Formats: sequence, structure tokens, C-alpha cells
Amino acid sequence: MWSNYFVQPDEDNRIGVAGAGQGGGLGGMKGGRGQRRTQKMSDSQEGKIKLAFFVSIIGVTLTVLGMGTEFWVELAQPKNFSGNQTCQMAHYGLWKGCIRTLWVADIHPERTSCGPAELPGETNCTYFKFFTSGENAVIFKKTTNKKLNLAAAILALLSLTMMVMGSICIAMSLSKGVHFFLKPGSFCFILSGVLVLLSILIFHQSVLSLLSSDQSIPLHHELSWSVACVGSAGAILIFGGFLFIILSLPFSPWQKCLPHNNNTT
Repeated sequence: MWSNYFVQPDEDNRIGVAGAGQGGGLGGMKGGRGQRRTQKMSDSQEGKIKLAFFVSIIGVTLTVLGMGTEFWVELAQPKNFSGNQTCQMAHYGLWKGCIRTLWVADIHPERTSCGPAELPGETNCTYFKFFTSGENAVIFKKTTNKKLNLAAAILALLSLTMMVMGSICIAMSLSKGVHFFLKPGSFCFILSGVLVLLSILIFHQSVLSLLSSDQSIPLHHELSWSVACVGSAGAILIFGGFLFIILSLPFSPWQKCLPHNNNTT
């Protein structure tokens, strides 16, 4: 045992203790690995991640704001369809629909259809029964396609779930000071943005199916501000996810793509 601990000169004639042996070498290797694994991110990297997280949070906020409203689409009758001083229009979203009765005198003279929904009038709103009794809704004698409406709503809920998971991953990355959680967080945000855009597409198909179910009442339809809000949110979420992918790389892509020209004199 004592032979492993003796004083011997090294190549530079300096005196050192040779007692570590194989165990010391393994300990040094383990220590080096431990230092590499626990390497913390710098302040500049943390600031960039927080900025990208702020961009993603904007997308999450716009998504929640748009999904909670009933202004995804507006369906308007011709303003003189009833032949009296009032006309009717409808607007609905993923969960609820509303029928509004407006005064024809309040509508702009150049507008041929009833609306817009911001005008004062009587409102009657009801929640859809797709999720409870499974009944289709009837709007101006036109019947909804509950399968398409349910698909759009489920995709919207899945996108919200992915946003929550992505936010948790980024929060853990910032609290731990490591880059490991950036890639799963970026995947969650990109997938949530794609699901949001797919929800809009399927919802638009459900509107077209509603309009084609009956032709007795002519209707003018247009997608409302909630769709623009949710669509912008989907693009922002995808952009934020790609930002996290770039920040998770071990090198700077800008230096790889745009190398600096070193002028030699």
C-alpha cells in the first residue's frame, strides 16, 4: 500500500507525489465530465433566451385571447331581407354562437349585408352542444358539421397543452441555467403553432360546410378579428420555437454563415 505513495521527480526535475495512480486518473476524468455537464449559461445567453421566451409568451397570450371569443366568423343576412327596420346576423367561435338583431338605419348605406357586429342591438348567445349532447347547431336554417367543429376545438386545446409544456421547459432551462430543455421547449412551441394554424383551417372548412347545408337564406360570411389574432399567434409561436432551436446550438449560426473577414496587413 505504501508503495503507491512516494515522492519522485518529474520530467522537469520537480518533486511531486505519485499516489493517485489509476484511481486518480479516473477521478480527474470524472471531475472533468462533471464540470462539462454542469456548465452554466452566460448572462448574454440567458438574456437571449428570455427575449425569445417573451416573444413566445406574446403568441400564447394572443392564442388564449382569440380562442376564448366568439368572433371567429360573421354570418350576415342582406339588410333588407326581412323587409322591416331590423336585420339579423350571427357570429360564433369554437365554443359559443350569438345571434344579433340590428337596426337597418344604423348600417352604412353602402353596405348590403347586415352588420358589423359592433353596432348596438339585441344579442342572444348560446353555447354549442357538440361537447355535451352531441347536437348540431342550427344558424339561419343552416346546420353545422359537428365533426369539423369538434376537430377544430380539440386541435386548439392540444395547442394550449403544448404551449404549457413548452413554457415549463423554458422556465426549467432558465432556472437550472442549462441548455438541455431548450430543444424540447422549441419542439412544443413549434408544434403548438402548427396545431393553431390547422385549427383555423378546419374551422374554415366547417364554415363552408355550414353555408352549403341550406340555400334558402343568402348569407354573407367573413372571418373576423379572432381568426387574425389566432393566426398571428400561430406564426409567432413557430418563430419563437425556431429561435429556441438556434439558441440551443453549441455554436453561433451567424458566425458560421457570415464569417468575419480578417484583413491582414
